Amino acid sequence: MKKKYHVYGIGAALVDTEIEVTDNDLQQLSIDKGLMTLVDEQRQSELMDHLSDHLTACRKAGGGSAANTIIAVSCFGGKTFYSCKVADDDNGRFYLDDLGNAGVDVHSNGELPSGITGKCLVLITPDAERSMNTYLGISETLSKTELNHDAIAQSEYLYIEGYLVTSETGRAAAILAREIAEQQGVKTALSLSDPGMVAFFRDGLQEMIGDQVDLLFCNSAEALGWTDSETVEEAAKRLQATARTFVITLGAEGALVYDGSALIRIPAHPVTAVDTNGAGDMFAGAFLYAVTQGHSHEVAGHLASMASASVVSQYGPRLDHQQYPHLLSTLDNRHAGRNG
Repeated sequence: MKKKYHVYGIGAALVDTEIEVTDNDLQQLSIDKGLMTLVDEQRQSELMDHLSDHLTACRKAGGGSAANTIIAVSCFGGKTFYSCKVADDDNGRFYLDDLGNAGVDVHSNGELPSGITGKCLVLITPDAERSMNTYLGISETLSKTELNHDAIAQSEYLYIEGYLVTSETGRAAAILAREIAEQQGVKTALSLSDPGMVAFFRDGLQEMIGDQVDLLFCNSAEALGWTDSETVEEAAKRLQATARTFVITLGAEGALVYDGSALIRIPAHPVTAVDTNGAGDMFAGAFLYAVTQGHSHEVAGHLASMASASVVSQYGPRLDHQQYPHLLSTLDNRHAGRNG
């Protein structure tokens, strides 16, 4: 039976503000470069005050790791659903409108609750690295209430954001969502999200993963940390106990994809990187779109590699709408050439 949705996602709802900074700015503000750091609203306000002279270069968009991935699936042409939590404020309404404009269905319990919608300050240094300071706001209370059991059952894949491990209620929601998916024969996918999540929330992530997920996304640092390995090749062997299939992204070196039987090296597409924010999210979105369209993991890896290369060559975690069909046509042409 054909499912209504290709991918159902669950994760934080964050309004991103991207600001260009220098390494000196990060040092002066005691910000850990390249990581996601949870902060309270006061700390985030202090950072904004310190960076007020940078705001002419800032950009605002709906974000959150899983949301970026789900939006990418939708923009490629997939049918998607997203569970998140926003407050009854300007950012909350902006966020829901943004998801709707991207063609993503969302869970609604009627009126929005009072509170503050989550915000993420994304600081981009000249080397294109992104350092995130996140105030979760009402997203921290994302819970089982925000799940839509029917929509999960009507999806080909459930996609879980690893960042949910930091919230007690969010972690419980992720675990329940996985259990529902497993009961309904829906494939499960999860992203480890950040080396800090692996280092400090290992037990919680293991609970979210359960015995084994169908598809795991991680970068090399996360893979090494999760498997306690010295090399990526060693990590790839050990990851097979965690996931039936997986992707290890390797930045400028491409990616490793395990399709359940073979390890496939996906080459990178050389570009001049200006902003790595959302690169992993885009990779996951393009990959999920391709596999839900019946493509092999290798073909999915090539599309995802091209898409993530495109997104790091510009600012923001999304592509322009005309770039999605262009990427698909490029991929179709290349594989048609191979088969011809």
